Amino acid sequence: MTATFSKPLADTPGAKPGSPSPPGRPPGRADLAADLSASLTVFLIALPLSLGIALATGAPLQAGLVAAAVGGLVAGYFGGAPLQVSGPAAGLTVVTAELIQRYGWRTTCAITVLAGCCQLGLAALRTARSALMVSPAIVHGMLAGIGVTIALAQLHIVLGGTPQSSALANVRELPSQLADIHPTALGVSALTLLLLIAWPRLPGRAGQALRKVPAALAAVGTATAVAAVAGLQLPRVDLPSWRSHALPELPEGPVLGLIAAVLTITLVGSVESLLSTVATDKLIASERPTGSRPPRADLDRELRGQGAANIVSGALGGLPITGVAVRSVANVKSGAMSRKSAMLHGFWVVLAAGLLVPVLDLIPLAALAALVMAVGVQMVSITHMRTVTRHREIAVYATTIAAVVLGGVLEGVGVGIAVAVALALHRLARTRITLEERDGVHHLAVRGQLTFLAVPRLSRTLAQIPHKGHVVVELGGSFMDHAAYETLHDWQESHLAHGGSLEVNGPPAEPGARAVPASRTASASASGSGHHCCRPWTPWKNHCDHQPVGDRTHPEAAPVPSASADAGRAGAVTDRDPAGEGAGAAATPRSRGASRLASGITAFQRDTAPHVRDELARLAREGQRPSQLFLTCADSRLVTSMITASGPGDLFTVRNVGNLVPLPGAETGDDSVAAAIEYAVDVLQVDSITVCGHSGCGAMQALLNSAPGEPATPLGRWLRHGRPSLERMDSPHHAWARIAGRLPADAVEQLCLTNVVQQLEHLRAHESVARRLAEGTLELHGMYFHVGEAQAYLLSEGEDFFDCRVFDSVGRRT
Repeated sequence: MTATFSKPLADTPGAKPGSPSPPGRPPGRADLAADLSASLTVFLIALPLSLGIALATGAPLQAGLVAAAVGGLVAGYFGGAPLQVSGPAAGLTVVTAELIQRYGWRTTCAITVLAGCCQLGLAALRTARSALMVSPAIVHGMLAGIGVTIALAQLHIVLGGTPQSSALANVRELPSQLADIHPTALGVSALTLLLLIAWPRLPGRAGQALRKVPAALAAVGTATAVAAVAGLQLPRVDLPSWRSHALPELPEGPVLGLIAAVLTITLVGSVESLLSTVATDKLIASERPTGSRPPRADLDRELRGQGAANIVSGALGGLPITGVAVRSVANVKSGAMSRKSAMLHGFWVVLAAGLLVPVLDLIPLAALAALVMAVGVQMVSITHMRTVTRHREIAVYATTIAAVVLGGVLEGVGVGIAVAVALALHRLARTRITLEERDGVHHLAVRGQLTFLAVPRLSRTLAQIPHKGHVVVELGGSFMDHAAYETLHDWQESHLAHGGSLEVNGPPAEPGARAVPASRTASASASGSGHHCCRPWTPWKNHCDHQPVGDRTHPEAAPVPSASADAGRAGAVTDRDPAGEGAGAAATPRSRGASRLASGITAFQRDTAPHVRDELARLAREGQRPSQLFLTCADSRLVTSMITASGPGDLFTVRNVGNLVPLPGAETGDDSVAAAIEYAVDVLQVDSITVCGHSGCGAMQALLNSAPGEPATPLGRWLRHGRPSLERMDSPHHAWARIAGRLPADAVEQLCLTNVVQQLEHLRAHESVARRLAEGTLELHGMYFHVGEAQAYLLSEGEDFFDCRVFDSVGRRT
């Protein structure tokens, strides 16, 4: 048996044996059939929506069909999101309508071409991800504002009238429109809306069969059929001959106005497309196993595809194009497997535009207006409101909606950004500083970021603390600038020099840093060394011991050993050693560990426990249900939760020296590993078992250096379970492992890799494991963690060689 060390844990396929082959495989007939079926579904949704959006913008109705066809064929082929469907979108309706009113249709087509060129430029500069830095509250507010504007405009058509030029004008004219309702148009619109709402809720088997037809097509089709059979006199779709189709002309108008128009189309179209791409990726990840997913979206390539599509659409007299979430969701849920689905949908639109013109001309405009009005209402999402409210950004959301409705899309986005920046500055400047005395101890609590804006209040509060007392400082923020650091540091030195004691909890203790234990800083400052430990970048802090806790350089600043139940006083720095010089020196080793333990518990109770309490309470009620048995080494450098991004209840972890799995029946006085395997497999019913080795393993080094005749010590007896790994490495019948396409650096690394493979063989010998493997309900994985590189590798099956491919932090192969 041979294997391959493959990609990192974060990119590991979770599909079970027999699942579809990974991305990049040649497409089969089943994939083509799935793409064909999905393309028809998307086409049936896109056809009425494209006509409706063209109607809402005031553009020629053919322009919607042109944009839908180009979005499918061009964006589908060149884009970076295989399952995203592009075409005319409601998000650009208001912008396009305003441009058509101001510059005319042909100039608007030229603006679309220029916007596509700008998108190509942005893609060449690889700025796609920069578009995602816009606050979601602004984006959702922009879309909601556009939805309100669309709904107000289409309401007039639903009532049988004509929309006005702005949202305010539509609101002003609404009373007079309500006084002059056209019953025929209202009846057709009401029928369309009723079917849109009721279609997804049709009960029974018949309803299940009917629901396969998209609600938009069913609603518009039924309304069209009723209007035709009843002979209703209504304005209908009018598709003139393609020979008279309007093409772009050179832009005419104020240069600054044209530039602003191009930038608006570029900004709104790019942001909407990229957000739709991210949403489509998340939908695919949530609904499909890893092995049947297409490649993840390339945002820069997607932006390039959108730019090419807008150039072609504008040149052919079509509407601006973006990625459309509704059609993309339908494409994914219909089982599409590749970009062929989006391209086929564009092909069907071309056929419909050429062959179904007499049928399309029967559609009442009131039915299309009702459809687009429903889309506009859906853009004001209750879910988005709850989300932004939960993140305390409802002010940004509401302001953006109001600005879009009152001023326009570009103005609304600008106002939203300004409000978001102002809110961020307000939160940055809002620092709460409180001082209270409890049981003779002064507690200074700082909540929020410590910047120069808070220095005057901080200085006044510090001046109220008496000398020679004990002070507990709680820093609840995550950032401290230089001015605040100097203020706190100067007061700290003065307080210690006057005989006071001090304990500082929480980050940060130096400007710009986030997590230096301040109690150490106090000790170092008092000793006169001024030395700081490594600048931390993780939640855990005790990974360096340059400054001994019991440093006696300054006899007036020795830490008090504390093992009491009051964890808040652990590690306090006092003015003298109350136990005397000798007692203090003797207790230093014990106090260091006790202080760290107590400080760690304090930090957990303060910072972490509030966030995990609900989840742990649920686990306490329901019991543990881990998905994986994780067997790894006891080495202190392996933080399993960190390298697997797991949390409480995820892993059933077994650690021992050398990540060894004794063979069943082997002579051993320790059955703990076998008991853990039996419990995890038979009782907890885990889905997989992972054996994780690591670089620089001391057990493997000891195994290499051991001699057969050495006296039997507990460590030696345990390491006998690793001898099969040593024999495997020396055997000429097994290929040597390779890591990242290279041979291991030395014999220790070679043995570490070989040991993972050998322990997997030992696992297969356990009865419970063998049974579950035979049933196909259990998977075995090998993993290797290179400590120095902070890189995890998975062991995957190969034919006759070991190999390892390196992936970067986002899972792309390098």
